Amino acid sequence: MTSEVRVSAPAKINLHLGVGQVRPDGFHPLVTVFQALGLYDELTLRPARTSSLTVSGEDVDVTAVPTGSSNLVLRAVEALAAHHGRTDLAVSCHLRKRIPVAGGLAGGSTDAAAALVGVDSLFELHTPRQELHDLAAGLGSDVPFCLHGGTALGTGRGEELAPLMSRGDYWWVLLPDDEGLSTPAVYSAYDLLGHHAEPEPPTELLAALRVGDVARVGELLHNDLAPPACSLRPDLAEVVAAGEECGAFGGLVSGSGPTVAFLCGDAEHAAYVDGRLQETLGTAPGIVVKAPAHGARVVGARVGGIYQ
Repeated sequence: MTSEVRVSAPAKINLHLGVGQVRPDGFHPLVTVFQALGLYDELTLRPARTSSLTVSGEDVDVTAVPTGSSNLVLRAVEALAAHHGRTDLAVSCHLRKRIPVAGGLAGGSTDAAAALVGVDSLFELHTPRQELHDLAAGLGSDVPFCLHGGTALGTGRGEELAPLMSRGDYWWVLLPDDEGLSTPAVYSAYDLLGHHAEPEPPTELLAALRVGDVARVGELLHNDLAPPACSLRPDLAEVVAAGEECGAFGGLVSGSGPTVAFLCGDAEHAAYVDGRLQETLGTAPGIVVKAPAHGARVVGARVGGIYQ
């Protein structure tokens, strides 16, 4: 019997985020290009009498992370149990956070994806992938992508995915911010800006990804939520401009912010840009990560007292 599983789940970035007019159901239609980053939270799950969650941070402030029933991890556990009509799928969870909290990197969403994968493995449920995807979509718009990883085109509210061909490696310098931004607040600010056209697929960006033209991808980075995010945090626009002046191929506010991300050509280029940013802005070292990365997956399991 499996007594413990460990699941890693990636942060994500939106290389392109086009946002339309709010729909009657309260969601916004999106056309987005997701890319999973080699920055992972880790979730450890064990069978228990009742489900619970503890959280620790690795160079991440986790004081704002709820540990009660509102946390997406526990909501994912409940959703999978209900899907299977089971009342015996309680788990003790420990979440080790490496992804900045409320940073626009899908940290909460990817933890939910990790919970779906982990509970499914721990109890050998063998849930079909499409059913996991549907459960993920019920938990949040970014959760399905965090299950799949890689690079993908997202439509609908982001939950409808089409894998994309993406050649080469993409190196990012992430500059987190201790002052998180509320995603609903950013969307509300976006709505106040007026009427928005229906978003369309970014054909030039997709072409650049297919051939692995990282510099061109950097030029084509786009985020419709950047203006409202910067209206709430004007300093973010200055950070984006500084990174481009420091030699990055391109930069943007990640998702609803406040993390700012800069695309570089390789590890050496990323280290150079990171160093220049520290000199220019007086900031702490950024987080250098490689992409694309895998989606949520089991990376270890204890079976019969032996860790595999």
